[in-house]
Amino acid sequence: MKRILIEPNRYFDSVFLMRISHELERLPEVGQAIVAMGTRATLENLEKAGFVIPQANDSSESLAARESSQTIHANDLVIAIGAASDDAIDAANERLRLLLAGPSGEEGGTADGPRPTTISEAIRIDPDADLALISVPGAYAAREARRALRRGLHVMLFSDNVSVEDEIALKKEAIERGLLLMGPDCGTAILNGVPLGFANIVRRGRIGIVGASGTGIQEISSLVHRLGGGISQAIGTGGRDLSRDVEARMTRFGIEALASDPETDVIVVVSKAPEPAVADRVVAALRAAGKPAVVHFVTAGARKADDGISFARTLAEAAVLGCAAAGIRPEVPLAETLPAQESVSGRVIGLFCGGTLAQEAWDVLHRAGLEVRSNVAAEPALKIRPGDEAAGHVVWDLGDDAFTVGKPHPMIAPSLRDGKVVRYANAPAVGIVLTDCVLGHGAHPDPGGSLADAAKRAIELAGKDGRDLLVIASVTGTDEDPQKRSQQVATLTEAGVLVAPSNAAAAGWVVDALKESDE
Repeated sequence: MKRILIEPNRYFDSVFLMRISHELERLPEVGQAIVAMGTRATLENLEKAGFVIPQANDSSESLAARESSQTIHANDLVIAIGAASDDAIDAANERLRLLLAGPSGEEGGTADGPRPTTISEAIRIDPDADLALISVPGAYAAREARRALRRGLHVMLFSDNVSVEDEIALKKEAIERGLLLMGPDCGTAILNGVPLGFANIVRRGRIGIVGASGTGIQEISSLVHRLGGGISQAIGTGGRDLSRDVEARMTRFGIEALASDPETDVIVVVSKAPEPAVADRVVAALRAAGKPAVVHFVTAGARKADDGISFARTLAEAAVLGCAAAGIRPEVPLAETLPAQESVSGRVIGLFCGGTLAQEAWDVLHRAGLEVRSNVAAEPALKIRPGDEAAGHVVWDLGDDAFTVGKPHPMIAPSLRDGKVVRYANAPAVGIVLTDCVLGHGAHPDPGGSLADAAKRAIELAGKDGRDLLVIASVTGTDEDPQKRSQQVATLTEAGVLVAPSNAAAAGWVVDALKESDE
């Protein structure tokens, strides 16, 4: 039984709504709960999930026949519930009203005061604010970002579905005004010690990061913290910043900002592999900055050091090189070898919540000579799409939009990943499951506990089938995070998971395990 309710002109942040969707799905008899803004993408995803959509503001043939005269707009709240009974749906809607009301129990307010609905209203409430975090439907995001810039605010643009043309125009205007425009689709930053979006709690220090990769920033900043270093600033730029069109505008501006920052001694840049000409412009900007620098372009391979610029092969190496450049001697090792194990052979299945972590794992396996298919593969011949039943070794980025239709991102609700861990345990050819566990603000409150339950079940199922199954993981985060990394590691270890000191090390352990099985 499925029902859709539309609440006109009622906007909420997308991350907040994903958490609410996950909360509703935990209710008795509720099999599916999708609470989202009424964008075209939302409506199409709901139809794929089997919901009948009322008349929408888009007459495209791809949308199903409409059953009412109601028009759905991108700033309308759409609530879609699939449950065993009408009573269960009613109970879910009642719970939804309480969750949307917030801590104060009154819509539009919180326990700490009023909730502003415009940038101008927010500035009136807090005149000292100097940054706007924007997470509205893509159709409105550029307009709101422009308004924020013209009020003198730095902008973290969480929204996606912003055109490249708007991104370029916004970044040009931001740079002219001496402001940051982080995004679109920027999910992680740390500014003046304040973690924003999906970020970890790390100590302040002398290493600054500019990153076109959210989980890349998380992995490096967390490892720097664990190595004894600290972060001055971590500036997210959005994943397209180093593309041919955007030309690393915000990356280069961020480098300039860190170059003039007296609190920053070392600059680290992380991104997926950029266009070669764009990469050269980034390196030139670092050379002009005049400070020691480290670069890691995921899947691009490492170059030789160049005028005080080091090129790392992995995220972990970027953290180590950054600390070394800052004169920090590591407090913990990151290159531990694979613990002694019985011989294990078979397919490797990588199941990742973090996109950059998935791509790094694919790259480590690929450079070791393994033929690995993935939806984030840098080699076109090895590229696969969600839904493909690929043979052999496979690495999946489960944060891909195709996996999250009507569901929260797996960093928020890792049930998608954990279900696949158990599912692949039933496949006789699978010998190793490789995965990540990402902590920090915005992440699931106990991702290690959730993964541990799945891993323990998977190992038991494989054992009943007479097979050995290795589950290898890394934990991105610190003991300062709400989930406390050491506790997450202990929980996973108790469940039989081999926890590596970094994401790259976890992938390296897979290579080691396969080599041992061949000897």
